[in-house]
Amino acid sequence: MNIKELRKPEFPVDSIFIYRWSPRAMSGEVISKGELMPLFEAAKWAPSSYNNQPWRFLYAIKDTVYWKIFFDLLTDFNKQWVKNAGALILVLSKKNFEFNNKPSVTHRFDTGSAFENLMLQGNLLGYVVHAMEGFDYNKARKELNISDNYDIECMVAVGKPGKKGDLPDELNKQESPSQRKKINEIAFEGSMNAEVPNVNKS
Repeated sequence: MNIKELRKPEFPVDSIFIYRWSPRAMSGEVISKGELMPLFEAAKWAPSSYNNQPWRFLYAIKDTVYWKIFFDLLTDFNKQWVKNAGALILVLSKKNFEFNNKPSVTHRFDTGSAFENLMLQGNLLGYVVHAMEGFDYNKARKELNISDNYDIECMVAVGKPGKKGDLPDELNKQESPSQRKKINEIAFEGSMNAEVPNVNKS
């Protein structure tokens, strides 16, 4: 698969952003704790308001006692491909600042930054890193003893690349890097209104 042919940036950027995508085909090999830790190392260096670092990661490595607990949280749709992952990660964000216990408006934004670091590091190491919302959030909170001080953000499957042909037919057809909106659909100078404001108006 030639990603350069499928994804063409409008402006020059590092290839790390173009090559990052979220396939589902994984080999079924275990991701060891030693292989997983660099992803968390990358995540911890993300920026956050007041350096609060609200991100938390719960993880389960395949063939351990925790794997079944995490895996059983998934929807049936996701189970059919996540079964070949090597590790599962649950991403949480702490809602209040630690230094004054007041609500942090940006705790989810900050945690998203940490996850992006984690995902890019995983891709640099040659792993598949695929985030998903298809799991039982309420059950996860109960089964994994997560207090109301944290929001549950997503589940992440991490694995070593597998063969596209091993996926069920429905998923095989979708196994390709997706496209993105044009810059002029996501970035606007000044106001969100189409009409440019008259800044000289008295």
